[in-house]
Amino acid sequence: MSALSAREELIVALDFPTAAAALEAVDRLEGLVQWFKIGLELYLAEGNRVVEQIRDRGFSVFLDLKLHDIPNTVAGAVRSAAKTGAGMLTVHAAGGPAMLSAAQEAASATPSAPKLLAVTVLTSMDQAQLAATGVIRQPGEQALLLAKMAYEVGIRGFVASAEEVSGLREVHPDSTLVIPGIRPAGSAIGDQKRIATPASAIAAGADYLVVGRPITQAPDPAAAAQAILDEIAAVKA
Repeated sequence: MSALSAREELIVALDFPTAAAALEAVDRLEGLVQWFKIGLELYLAEGNRVVEQIRDRGFSVFLDLKLHDIPNTVAGAVRSAAKTGAGMLTVHAAGGPAMLSAAQEAASATPSAPKLLAVTVLTSMDQAQLAATGVIRQPGEQALLLAKMAYEVGIRGFVASAEEVSGLREVHPDSTLVIPGIRPAGSAIGDQKRIATPASAIAAGADYLVVGRPITQAPDPAAAAQAILDEIAAVKA
C-alpha cells in the first residue's frame, strides 16, 4: 500500500472552463488537497498561466493532456510541458512504443520534466466501446498490454481504472498508479463506465485517486473532499 498520506493521494480534477472558476475551487479546498488536475478544457482556455497560478499557491499540478501524436511532436510537447513546472503529465499508451519511447527520452533529458503517466484504457470505455474501435480484448487485458509496452520503454506511471489496479500492481510493483473514475458510494456515475469507491481503489493498490465532479459539484466541496480523505485514511490505518 502507498506510503503517501491521504492528503497527498487525492487529486482534484479542475474541469472548469475558466481560471477564475478553477481558482475559486482551489481556494475552497485550501488545506485539504495537495494535487490538482488540469485537463484539456481548462488548459486550452487558459494555457500555462493557470498552471503557474496554482503552483504559485503552493500546490502540485497534474497536467492531463493525454498526448497522442507522432513521436517527434510528442517529444517536443513533453519538453514544452516541462516549462510549466507540472509534476505529472499524461501520454496515451495507444500511441505505440516509438511514441512512448520518444516521450520518455525527452523527459529523461529535460531538467524538471514531469513524471510521465501512460494512459491505458479510459474509464469511460467498456467492452462495447473498445470493440467499436476494433479492439477485441477485454478492457483489463488491453490495459495490461498497453502498460507493459510503456514499461518496456522506461515509463513507470500508469492511468487505469480501479479494475486494473491489482493486476498492474502485481506485474509492475514499482509503478505509480493514478486512478480516475472514483465515485464515493451514492455519487452519480455520469459518463464513467468502470468506477470504484475511494476505499476499494486504495485497498487494491492505487497511489493517487482522481476525483472531479463528486467534489467540485458538491454543495460543500470541502466537506466532500474531507469525506474522501477520511475514507482513504481508514483504509490505510
